[in-house]
Amino acid sequence: MTQLNPDIHHRRSIRLKNYDYSRAGAYFVTVCVQNRECLFGDIDNGEMRLNEFGRVVENEWLKTKDIRGNVKLDYYIIMPNHFHGILVINDCRGVLQYAPTASRKFRSPSQTIGAIVRGFKSAITKHINETRNNPGCPVWQRNYYEHIIRNEKSMNKIREYITKNPLNWTTDIEHPCNKGNRTAEEYYKHIVERL
Repeated sequence: MTQLNPDIHHRRSIRLKNYDYSRAGAYFVTVCVQNRECLFGDIDNGEMRLNEFGRVVENEWLKTKDIRGNVKLDYYIIMPNHFHGILVINDCRGVLQYAPTASRKFRSPSQTIGAIVRGFKSAITKHINETRNNPGCPVWQRNYYEHIIRNEKSMNKIREYITKNPLNWTTDIEHPCNKGNRTAEEYYKHIVERL
């Protein structure tokens, strides 16, 4: 087994330093499929047509508001190999959510964007891997991208970006024909520049 050398093997955070990602506010999140595999459906005539796995993504996204009572969902789009969504965290931390399970217990999930995205990705990965009988296979790229939405003008531009994403699929940086090596920072910069 290779010994990890922190001078060589390090992960650079793409999060804002010292920012509280459980803070009330609106966030634009993007999550990409491992190796840009078109796993969730196809774009047909400028519209996204979800397949079975795409519907899994949609169902899990919509469950987010049920699991976390302080979260409101806004615009979202499931693309063939990535997901964009806006979520709003309200300022009601520590609220216990009723978990509709056989045990009928209460739980209080973490309220950070990271925890929300981790739970979303994990549930989808589990479902897809069970369906494909491929346990342990990565579905998503490591990490996710987020943009803190600071005003109504920015919110409207992001909503427009989400709405038009299927129409712009052939020029999208995530389209399989637009392959190229890029860092997380380059991808994030690409998205933010389009907003």
